[in-house]
Amino acid sequence: MAKIYSASTTAPVNIATLKYWGKRDTKLNLPTNSSISVTLSQDDLRTFTTAAASEAFTKDTLWLNGTEESVTGARTSACLAELRALRKSLEDADPSLPPLSTYKLHIVSENNFPTAAGLASSAAGFAALVRAIADLYELPQSAEELSRIARQGSGSACRSLFGGYVAWEMGEKEDGSDSRAVQIATETDWPDMRAAILVVSAKKKETSSTTGMQTTAKTSPLFKHRVEVVVPERFKVMSKSILDKDFETFGQLTMADSNQFHAVCLDSSPPVFYMNDVSRNVISLIEKVNNLAGRVVAAYTFDAGPNAVLYYLEKDEPIVLGLLKAALPDLDGWQNKATVSAAVPDGVSEDMYDSLKDGVSRIILTGVGPSPQKIAESLVDESGLPKSA
Repeated sequence: MAKIYSASTTAPVNIATLKYWGKRDTKLNLPTNSSISVTLSQDDLRTFTTAAASEAFTKDTLWLNGTEESVTGARTSACLAELRALRKSLEDADPSLPPLSTYKLHIVSENNFPTAAGLASSAAGFAALVRAIADLYELPQSAEELSRIARQGSGSACRSLFGGYVAWEMGEKEDGSDSRAVQIATETDWPDMRAAILVVSAKKKETSSTTGMQTTAKTSPLFKHRVEVVVPERFKVMSKSILDKDFETFGQLTMADSNQFHAVCLDSSPPVFYMNDVSRNVISLIEKVNNLAGRVVAAYTFDAGPNAVLYYLEKDEPIVLGLLKAALPDLDGWQNKATVSAAVPDGVSEDMYDSLKDGVSRIILTGVGPSPQKIAESLVDESGLPKSA
């Protein structure tokens, strides 16, 4: 029986606080602006991927959450081709190495969160795919170098190759060689950051991110000002706020950038809608709480979907989670926060959070987390097929 080589990794979700939207090159996934994100804990949100190679495999095959998926798409093919080329260079330099670059791959991947529902599933998925294959091939390239490959699968995937606080520098070169992710700060540099994700809809979104950003880039008059003027300045200020652990500035910019991102989506023709009434009610509630406190207690952000992500510091957990517990006491997600007491701040009327009760299906409480983790557990059996198959 032919030997099966395998490696497994878990990779995190990241949620942008300075949004990437628009591509200057769709094939290479080169963005029109730089972006910043927070990597979330894999205890709560992660993709688990095993990559296996064997002389016995007859074709590249990918299974996602138990379903066989195509690996012939341009994005996946680009990642596999670059990783194989890097492995082949090792084999050429050392002929004693097994010729893994010539073997077909079996890739098995599982998410512990809804796929294609605005929870950055493609970012974690491609980061896990690239990291698992890089480990399988024993590649010496750094996370920064691998981020250039992951970017071609899903733009934001490059940021999921790092933990903590991450920048995706847009780069200027036509070949994309300088468009990669770099770490601003580790998860231990600012460890008291917390995040509450309100899952407003677990359905697949009507307008994909790729389609939405192409529409915006082509038709929004506001878009040019955003990418050329607004984002470059915010990039510098937000990076500094992370290094300074300045949550007030970080939170203000996070909310402002989320609002402007959705504004340029609405400025597109036809307009692109990702938020809904429940999303807007969350914004009103957080703005009210911050106004009553006289400071940024929590900062909301919305990616290309209706789900709300609220960033806050550990010291403000009683305020933020108290409010959410009052509004959403019966949802899954409170298991590890049994001691949190429902508490509505004076000045917040019940009708402001009553609207959330029917619109939020799940709450995920998490925090800042590390980079992809190599693990011993495998998703493939002795024949190289999914264990669940």
